[in-house]
Amino acid sequence: MTGARTGTARALLWLVVAALAVRQMAVVLRQPPGERLTGLETWIGGSGVLHMTGSLYESDRFTGTPFAGLVLKPLTRMAEQSLGVAWTFGSLLLVAALGIVAARALPGPVSRRTALPAAPVAISLLMLSLPVRNALHLGQTSILPVLLVLLGCFVVRGERASGLLIGLAAALQPTVLLFAVLLRLTGRRRAALTGGAAFAACTALAWAAMPGDSWTYWVHHVAGAGLGGNADSLANQSLHGALLRLGLTGPLEIALFVVLAAAVCFFGLRRAARYAGDGQLLLAVAVTGCVAVAVSPTAWQYQLLWVLLAVVGRVGKRARDRLVWPAVVVLVLTLPGTVLLPNIEALLPVRDNVLLIAALAAACAVPFLPRTSEYWQHPVPTDYAAPVPARWSRVPLLPFWRRALSRPNLLLELLLIRVVYSAYAHVRLAATAGRATAEHHGRQIHSIEQWLHIDIEHRVNHAVVEIGRLRGFFDYYYSTFHFIVPLAILGVLYVRRPADYRWARSTIGFATLLALVGFWLYPLAPPRLMPGLGFIDTVHGVQDFAKPDYGSLTAMTNQYAAMPSLHFGWSLWCGLVVVALAPKAWMKALGLLHPLFTVSAIVATANHWVLDAVGGAVVVALGFGLTHLLAGPRALRPVAVPAAARPRDGRERPAPAPVPEPRTTDEALGSKRL
Repeated sequence: MTGARTGTARALLWLVVAALAVRQMAVVLRQPPGERLTGLETWIGGSGVLHMTGSLYESDRFTGTPFAGLVLKPLTRMAEQSLGVAWTFGSLLLVAALGIVAARALPGPVSRRTALPAAPVAISLLMLSLPVRNALHLGQTSILPVLLVLLGCFVVRGERASGLLIGLAAALQPTVLLFAVLLRLTGRRRAALTGGAAFAACTALAWAAMPGDSWTYWVHHVAGAGLGGNADSLANQSLHGALLRLGLTGPLEIALFVVLAAAVCFFGLRRAARYAGDGQLLLAVAVTGCVAVAVSPTAWQYQLLWVLLAVVGRVGKRARDRLVWPAVVVLVLTLPGTVLLPNIEALLPVRDNVLLIAALAAACAVPFLPRTSEYWQHPVPTDYAAPVPARWSRVPLLPFWRRALSRPNLLLELLLIRVVYSAYAHVRLAATAGRATAEHHGRQIHSIEQWLHIDIEHRVNHAVVEIGRLRGFFDYYYSTFHFIVPLAILGVLYVRRPADYRWARSTIGFATLLALVGFWLYPLAPPRLMPGLGFIDTVHGVQDFAKPDYGSLTAMTNQYAAMPSLHFGWSLWCGLVVVALAPKAWMKALGLLHPLFTVSAIVATANHWVLDAVGGAVVVALGFGLTHLLAGPRALRPVAVPAAARPRDGRERPAPAPVPEPRTTDEALGSKRL
């Protein structure tokens, strides 16, 4: 039975891979001819630089090495349409091969449960990553050097063949030559010499065939620096690009870049050699690739695939911390920086260089565990609590959704909150069917409220407008406390009551997701955007309903996402959490004031109908109910652990894993070959 379930899960993962491949190919080929494979079109299209009789680098459109131009030259004879299909399909095959090789190279011991889904998971992550998506869209060759290096390290036999593949990869992407240094540091001198010789031979061949272009690339542009886009653009995620964005220029910037690049090479390559000797050759390859990204004069987004390989490193002694590093790498490599970090000026240097920071962290800073560590196979387990029995035997519905007593990792929680909120903002913005539909739904809501005799919005709105201080209070309350209070409550729970934090975080998360369904299915105009009803927008002023103006947020918000009201929903969640968890009666009463003030504010400012608040209450109730159904009641009973079973730090530890026998460097490097 277990084998059948595993086989079914693996088949589903391969179906996901196939679906992603079809989608990626369709996304590329459905673009208009002038917008797809733009990099490839610039090189070998009808008016591409490879068709020209002059220099490849006259217009700075060609960013590859002269050897890459020599290799791509024959493709100029292919028909444009067939070339696009063949190139995209071939690139997807390279991605699949890269994922399979990476999955087979995982540092052991690897359980069967991990080994079976490793390949489809690796291919899926690669296809979803920004470098692969960028390379497929532009038609770049950046996937090939990564695959050549992995083939040289894990597939081919013999040092000469390994060095030959790495040298060929370096001829296409010069900073890959750092892998020859890694080979030398790990005792594979013949492979290192062969790699250097292969690189020199390919470069000399291109120099003989295209001496002018070779001089331009290697001497005038110093290995391609300055080709393509501006070096200080956000697309250049190298140390050189970061220094330029910080405002450094001229000899000072060059000197600082050289010093920093030398330091990164020294520390990064030493770490890579140490991981290779420890039997983690895939991690060593990833660290070396991250060094190459950082020290390259230009490291465009499609060249950053090395960073994703660093996901194989294990970080942290505790089981609850093990997902932090993989989550950071996957999020950084699959989501743009604008999603990961908010648009706050103090965070802009981090947001603009997030890929470079991840590469530098993998190369020089992240403390990856050695295989000889007692925590490699058996991290310190998470403390779980036994749930209080519920009225129904099927609660909790999912047995694996256990409630932990320990505090979740802060970095992982911040990333989770940020990504979920960004997804909420994007879906909320996209969930609109137009003004006419929203106004039609507004008239429906107004009619229902009139029938129920709860249409108090107009009277309250005009009464508040007449009282200046009250209007100012409600305007300020509406604009300010919507985010501050929920975040403050989550922060207090995280510090003081971590088990309740997990439960409370899940309830507000489910409520928000359910609200998105309402925004999508029922776009609704708020009272202030309903023509002919006489409402006054106290926050933004009088509006032209055809072109409403909400200040700087006009282009970034969907004002027709009114049902349900998350302003009231989140405030009600705050009140219920405070009532449930606050130790004193006055605290509970104070907590209930927030939803009372919020519902007054949303009605007084004409931002919501009364029924919007009812909808907010419904999604919050469903959020609490869904959390109860999945995780059980909020009250927990701690698991009793005998005192003798706990060491000095109060945590129960498993028996330490057996320490593997030390191996020679050749054995470490050859252990993962096919």
